Amino acid sequence: MKTVNHWIGGKTVEGASGNWGPVTDPATGAVTTQVALASAEEVDSAVAAAKAAYATWGTSSLAQRTGILFRYRALLDARRDDIAARITAEHGKVHSDALGEVARGLEIVELACGITTQLKGELSTQVSNRVDVSSIRQPLGVVAGITPFNFPAMVPMWMFPLAVACGNTFVLKPSEKDPSAANLLAELAAEAGLPDGVLNVVHGDKVAVDALLAHPDVAAVSFVGSTPIARYIHTTASANGKRVQALGGAKNHMLVLPDADLDAAADAAVSAAYGSAGERCMAISAVVAVGAIGDELVAKIRERAEKIKIGPGNDPASEMGPLITKAHRDKVAGYVTGAAAQGAEVVLDGTGHTVEGFEEGHWIGLSLLDKVSTDSDAYRDEIFGPVLVVLRTETYEEGVDLINASPFGNGTAIFTRDGGAARRFQLEIEAGMVGVNVPIPVPVGYHSFGGWKDSLFGDHHIYGNDGVHFYTRGKVVTTRWPDPSEAPAGVDLGFPRNH
Repeated sequence: MKTVNHWIGGKTVEGASGNWGPVTDPATGAVTTQVALASAEEVDSAVAAAKAAYATWGTSSLAQRTGILFRYRALLDARRDDIAARITAEHGKVHSDALGEVARGLEIVELACGITTQLKGELSTQVSNRVDVSSIRQPLGVVAGITPFNFPAMVPMWMFPLAVACGNTFVLKPSEKDPSAANLLAELAAEAGLPDGVLNVVHGDKVAVDALLAHPDVAAVSFVGSTPIARYIHTTASANGKRVQALGGAKNHMLVLPDADLDAAADAAVSAAYGSAGERCMAISAVVAVGAIGDELVAKIRERAEKIKIGPGNDPASEMGPLITKAHRDKVAGYVTGAAAQGAEVVLDGTGHTVEGFEEGHWIGLSLLDKVSTDSDAYRDEIFGPVLVVLRTETYEEGVDLINASPFGNGTAIFTRDGGAARRFQLEIEAGMVGVNVPIPVPVGYHSFGGWKDSLFGDHHIYGNDGVHFYTRGKVVTTRWPDPSEAPAGVDLGFPRNH
């Protein structure tokens, strides 16, 4: 059986706690790997390595940092398939999805390569007689990232490239469910020339998380995961004096107006709801059909969903893979089996799906629930699986009110041909990311990603300008120098004394 150990101080460090976690192949259900689960002492070792590295990395030149990042970007590009293969083997998503994940992570590495412009300060001269004021941004020190299972390469790359580009050192605690991709990212960073200790990977469970949240040498914590854990991360880390950005869960809505292109809307709903088996925080999990279009839209979604091929992620013919664990598969299935009792019309029930030859895998088919009520479990909870619920409203206003009543505010979308309606929606909807005829409005790397309400705890979104500001702190310097002509008597600086 393969073993995944920690990466501390530029080398592999064997787990010493005696605790190990199982890593399964979701397509077969078989345990293929064991991952070391760190003790608090092992976390302390990783933080100590990062702190030691910060002594020189924090004062390194921008040219040195960006030179390493350019080399890192090239290595990541050359090893895309290898990274994607690790993701598929442990997460289960199809290879094309995994490649897409790597590509989105690369966007942030590219942003970090251009960090020189992001870190430029400001200068105001002669604010008073011979007084200048400048603003600069400096790194925080040791920062940590706690990342989820659903994007084991992309989300870490949303964090550490910007953090180290800004001059910080980093301790990454990836999900213990699919840990291998994180180690490969760290190994490639070392190959690119990143000094030992600048990037460390420590695997573990709640013990490791709590050790990072309480560690006095960790200045900031970035997190992506469910809302209850995001709230815990924010509360605990803040109580320990740390800067925190904690991105939580979602229930993303797609509002479809009567004038929309229903074929385009149905295509978008299927790809956004069922892509990556619905295990993504930007999945569309609720479609709000306005007016009389509901029946036709549901029929079009069903027609497309029934054609999706489900199979192992390493099969090029597969369009959707299994869920990450059997327990998660059973939890997702429970929402479908209980939906009818709560008033929903079960249009598609994927709970009985299996794949020939892979019967022990964590399989579930696509489910479509229509005429769902807002007080049902399938609507209120973040299911995080291939389950799409459809709600009906009579008017645009009712649809917006329904969406805004949700405690989540991550992303949302509107499908319409009416520019005026789209403009109103952008301004009236209470969510951090909005798509207009775009179902998954994940911003490009030079804009920032983040939601509102229970989808984000903390003041900063992730990557983009917000990411740079999160990983740096501002300093303002006020300077006054005497004129050279005022030099003490006897000191000749070559300046006339009568100007």
